[in-house]
Amino acid sequence: MEETEMLEIKNLHAQLEEDPDVKILNGVNLTVEAGKVHAIMGPNGSGKSTLAYVLSGREGYEVTEGSVSLLGEDILEMEPEERAAAGMFLAFQYPVEIPGVGNMTFLRTAVNAQRKARGQEEMSSTEFLKAVRDKAKTLKIEPEMLKRPVNTGFSGGEKKRNEILQMAMLEPKMCILDETDSGLDVDAMKLVADGVNALRDANRGFLVITHYQRLLNHIVPDVVHIMSQGRIVKTGGAELALEVEENGYADILAEAK
Repeated sequence: MEETEMLEIKNLHAQLEEDPDVKILNGVNLTVEAGKVHAIMGPNGSGKSTLAYVLSGREGYEVTEGSVSLLGEDILEMEPEERAAAGMFLAFQYPVEIPGVGNMTFLRTAVNAQRKARGQEEMSSTEFLKAVRDKAKTLKIEPEMLKRPVNTGFSGGEKKRNEILQMAMLEPKMCILDETDSGLDVDAMKLVADGVNALRDANRGFLVITHYQRLLNHIVPDVVHIMSQGRIVKTGGAELALEVEENGYADILAEAK
């Protein structure tokens, strides 16, 4: 059976808008297939988070060359909200707090905005309540957490689980997790990983950006890429992450020169 290409990145170059001399991505090539989890690892400053920002349409970066397509559709010309409606989801390293906006209101607004953009009917309050309670239960999120303002007063683990709940409700095609394990203790990380694993299916692709192999013990990737100086220098299976854990990046980077 032929695999569907979910995300295809070809020769992607990007620099800082305010300082064009700072080239951060230097020819990234990467294809994520539907149903697969790809992980990107690499030393600090290798361009991992910038790749996530460029994919999501964050301001401050200029793409100077290359292309990015989501299910065959070019996304680089799209606004961030259009990319989201097309099925892209980025889980941030540091989720933002939105005081005064209830979690449920926020989630329902986001879900219905995307449904509307896709030409679907909006969810009624009853449908939404049932769906959010079911998903929260699966992700071990207390009902009380749903009533609080978005991420306000949440612990690091609660913020990340809340973001996985957003992902579960929005049902994106392509999920990008940017260092979602940073600052989490082992229990919180396991809950987040369980939430991600519950969303793995044949019609969804994942790109997991991480510093540490420990997250990949829980979200076992199909493919691991090593990034250095703005490009992917080595690709392998899950065992590549274990090699990094044991020996660091030095040998891999020396090999790539």
